[in-house]
Amino acid sequence: MNSKSPPLPAVQVVQKTADIGSQIRAHRKQQGLRIDDAAALNGVSVDLLSRLENGAGGVRTDKLLAVLDGLGLALIIAPKDHDFLRTLPQDTLP
Repeated sequence: MNSKSPPLPAVQVVQKTADIGSQIRAHRKQQGLRIDDAAALNGVSVDLLSRLENGAGGVRTDKLLAVLDGLGLALIIAPKDHDFLRTLPQDTLP
């Protein structure tokens, strides 16, 4: 029995904080980083990074953005009817 999760889409429309957390965890693991090493590299606590990865609320936006940047991720905000969103694969859309 394989316990690995299916790969996440490279681009994903976020519907809940758990979507952000899944992407953060996947990218951290892709880079071969343990959670404590990634936290140290991004200047955040292990507790904060764990809360982010588990989709918990109460994380300051500046800390979220620092972690995303440190892992090579970007947060993009667009109107729901923007042409960019129409070009995404259907499995990434709500």
